Amino acid sequence: MKNESTPLVSIIILNYNAGNLLLECVESVLQTNYERFEIIIVDNASKDNSVSICKERFKEIQIIENEKNLGYCEGNNVGIRNAKGEFITILNPDTIVECNWLDELVNGYKTFGDGIYQPRFLTTDNHKILQGTGNMIHLFGFGFARNKGDTDEGQFNKPERIGYASGTCLFTSKKIIKKLDMFDSFLFAYHDDLDLCWRAALEDIKSYYIPSSIVYHPAEGYSFKWNSFKFYLLERNRQYCLLTHYSRKTYFKMLPALIMVDIGVFFYYLKKGVILSKFKATLNILKNINQINSKYKKIQNKRLISDSELIKNFDDNIIIPKMMDSEKNDSLGNFIRKLSQFTRKFV
Repeated sequence: MKNESTPLVSIIILNYNAGNLLLECVESVLQTNYERFEIIIVDNASKDNSVSICKERFKEIQIIENEKNLGYCEGNNVGIRNAKGEFITILNPDTIVECNWLDELVNGYKTFGDGIYQPRFLTTDNHKILQGTGNMIHLFGFGFARNKGDTDEGQFNKPERIGYASGTCLFTSKKIIKKLDMFDSFLFAYHDDLDLCWRAALEDIKSYYIPSSIVYHPAEGYSFKWNSFKFYLLERNRQYCLLTHYSRKTYFKMLPALIMVDIGVFFYYLKKGVILSKFKATLNILKNINQINSKYKKIQNKRLISDSELIKNFDDNIIIPKMMDSEKNDSLGNFIRKLSQFTRKFV
């Protein structure tokens, strides 16, 4: 018999043509030891048969079918609005969870209090290889997973504060995610977790890594891959976060460095053959500048923490995924690291 005093956790799995990965994910979640949870699958107008199979195989789960692809942000927001739990877990459909994963996240919340949490990610086909021990925010708005590709030898077993929790598996209370106005639908996808946790940090809500919670994830996610649309979203959303999260005073102090970074990104995109994505990203920012300014005012009115205090937890390094760039000569990363170290002296 389930203990009704145990907080209900709503597990939201956003699906978009995930195929058998979704079925494997749900089957693993159903083996969860935690006493009270509900599973909500939100489907973003998939064209495969993954949802129809879920309907037949898993009668106990709730399925919401969107009429069109709303993206990661609004797709998950649909699930949050329909969630009954005191706690919310956002879980990618290409993950596999250990049976005690949720207990450990809940225990982490009990230990550290109001915050946003993520587990330890290990590679699905090699459980000795890390996929992330928490994500870090770079001074110039980039984001990356710590220790991705490193061998897990138990050296990352300590719970700790991180830059931001990964949207691959993100755990928090419903009251917090509603306080933060949920995910920003403007972003559509990518940097959505960075944006959410950066906004949270401005309101003194911290992000944490809980290593005792284990979730397996492929080396690269199943959706979008590294195509021109992904490059576009990453760059547009990075610029959006810089313009809405930093105070104008901080932004203009950093402006010379941001221009130099912009030039560096331009040449990197040119080398990758996706220069149109860079142009489209900048044009979209200019097109939506009024909406961005409105968002900026809303965020700044709620902030409790100064930029100078916040960036103490930001990183100067930038790690470019191997799937994105296999070259050993990381000239862009070295340039950005040195520029970041120099720039933070003036913020």
